[in-house]
Amino acid sequence: MGSGSSTEAEIPNVTPIVDQEELELDKTLPVLKPDIETLAAGEKSNNLRAVWMGHACVLVKVDDLVVLTDPVWGYKCGPLGKMGAKRYRPPPCSIDELPELDAVVISHNHYDHLEYSTVVKLNKRFGKNLHWFVAEGQAKWMRDAGCEMVTELTWWEEASLEKHGHKYTIAATPSQHWCQRTATDRDKGPRHNFYFAGDTGYCFGFRQIGRKYGPFSLAAIPIGAYHPRWFMRPQHCNPEEAVEMHVDLRARRSLAIHWGTYVMTVEPYMEPKTKLADAVAARGLHEAAFTTVRHGEVLDLDSETVEDR
Repeated sequence: MGSGSSTEAEIPNVTPIVDQEELELDKTLPVLKPDIETLAAGEKSNNLRAVWMGHACVLVKVDDLVVLTDPVWGYKCGPLGKMGAKRYRPPPCSIDELPELDAVVISHNHYDHLEYSTVVKLNKRFGKNLHWFVAEGQAKWMRDAGCEMVTELTWWEEASLEKHGHKYTIAATPSQHWCQRTATDRDKGPRHNFYFAGDTGYCFGFRQIGRKYGPFSLAAIPIGAYHPRWFMRPQHCNPEEAVEMHVDLRARRSLAIHWGTYVMTVEPYMEPKTKLADAVAARGLHEAAFTTVRHGEVLDLDSETVEDR
């Protein structure tokens, strides 16, 4: 070879970095871009569609009412966004990509269910047109964060919401859980219907809720963050208990939430999904009665009817 320069020799040897853990998560817990057009389509009086946005956040269309539950878009859920559980699955879409919302329901004030920066961004996007429904003792925090329409509810209390020419009822029901954001504030604080559990242990109260407000067209029920049981049982239900909640609530369909998004407890991240399917089968329910979905997947229930086997 001559002594002239070689173009090939000047190309640096670059070894691509492949995140094997991320590739595995993309297979086991894929994140889809929500089809907002599908969510919004159809006759307004006959809509029941839901999108799991991750953890306890569900975007649901009940007839023509669009509601968002426990919205958290942050990478970490904790004080100042720097401490707490780390997110290992991203949100399926940005807040700017959400459809027009009518209401946001906040079950309680834990950081993985209520995040300041997300609230600020929702207010910036939707402003005074957004109605917030929160637990007793939470209204001041919401108003300080910039929320204009805030309704505070305690157990068994109801409020009316008039939207799109219809009147909807928002009811607050009991759960077996607790509230806290700082070291000193613990526990201070038309055609279809939808139940949102937020975060809870299993208790007899769900039978009461089912008798008073059921049967529910759709229930969003937590199935994850349950180990070790000696510590988590009073506050987080496991998949077997979640199935009992589904039965107690008299839900026609249930959507699994509160799993596969944040690293919070010690059970394997796919275990809740597997155990839920086993518990549904063991209870003799149709496999579609209580299901998991992928992040961002639109669950279209407009014409579905599932009966127990």
